[in-house]
Amino acid sequence: MDREEPADEVKTALIPAQSFLMGSDDGRNDERPVHRVWIDAFAIGVTQVTNREYAAFVRATGHPLPPVSFPDPEQPVVAVSWFDAVAFCDWRSVIEGRRVRLLSEAEWECAARGGVEGMRYPWGDEMPPRGDADGPHPVGQGKANAYGLYDLCENVHEWCGDWYAADFYRHSPERNPRGPASGTRRASRGGSWRHQINVSRCAARSSIPPEFQYADYGFRIACDGP
Repeated sequence: MDREEPADEVKTALIPAQSFLMGSDDGRNDERPVHRVWIDAFAIGVTQVTNREYAAFVRATGHPLPPVSFPDPEQPVVAVSWFDAVAFCDWRSVIEGRRVRLLSEAEWECAARGGVEGMRYPWGDEMPPRGDADGPHPVGQGKANAYGLYDLCENVHEWCGDWYAADFYRHSPERNPRGPASGTRRASRGGSWRHQINVSRCAARSSIPPEFQYADYGFRIACDGP
């Protein structure tokens, strides 16, 4: 492995342990019921994983390139399957000497809310003006939320570690839920540059089969503890 690769740090921010209200009463049925969840402290990628960061992984491991990409190194990597995202996390785990993984749905929503309960979006309740896009914008150029995180609820959908089940909230555990034990689709969160409405609410859920590689799907990393 190139000795310079580990220096290419993936920046993270610490999310403190807390409880929060997860879900929404005015969204889709799979966002109900609203329920209180406790999340242990965790670290989260400040931005979505970029082309530059993913290219270092490909060079170091020989992992196949995604079938679709955008030219700017600071745009988020796209068209990665859930398995590709997990492989990147496993590689970063070796480099960092700690477990790197995908976020749970609960962790993602907790981080997106920025410590404030009840808001529809990370910045408040107002939908921003729609902007036409022919691809995702470079990460970290907008306004960060209260935890210093960028592009939550927009730019690209983000893979989560959980299996998806529409009725999971009805029997979700109160502490550190990780989704059902099995399924056919993996959960994802956030908005997409190619949707007519390209910003999602904090509580909005989505999912696709884990092998799919879509041009508006990317991911960000998480780590256990401080």
